[in-house]
Amino acid sequence: MKNKMTIKFDSVSQNECFARNVIASFILPLNPSVSDLSDVKTAVSEAVTNSIVHGYPDCVGEVTMTAEICDRDLHIIITDSGIGIDDVDKALEPFFTTKPDDERSGMGFTIIKTFMDEVKVVSKVNSGTKIEMIKTISKQAV
Repeated sequence: MKNKMTIKFDSVSQNECFARNVIASFILPLNPSVSDLSDVKTAVSEAVTNSIVHGYPDCVGEVTMTAEICDRDLHIIITDSGIGIDDVDKALEPFFTTKPDDERSGMGFTIIKTFMDEVKVVSKVNSGTKIEMIKTISKQAV
């Protein structure tokens, strides 16, 4: 099985839920377990929230989600053209946040890495961020 989709949406908080539901619908043909479905939805939610909150802190921009299914591997890329991340290695550390006054836990990337099989973050200051995630969807017994 192979399938691919791309959506673009404004960096407003309501679209986090939209992205979660789109990715859930997209992977349904794989008959994912409840656990796999939840993992993917949570990872997408965290990645999209990072783009919305951190990528565009003072304006509305555009977030793109691309997803591709190759056999049972799900590849997801979340990109923005926002302010970028100054120090990606630091941002990947648990509890690191640039917005402690906004009650941010600094666990977004840690959660993504926990629920996905592979995660890669590429960012450039003033050019945006790309979060690449891969998850193999378990085959369900019928």
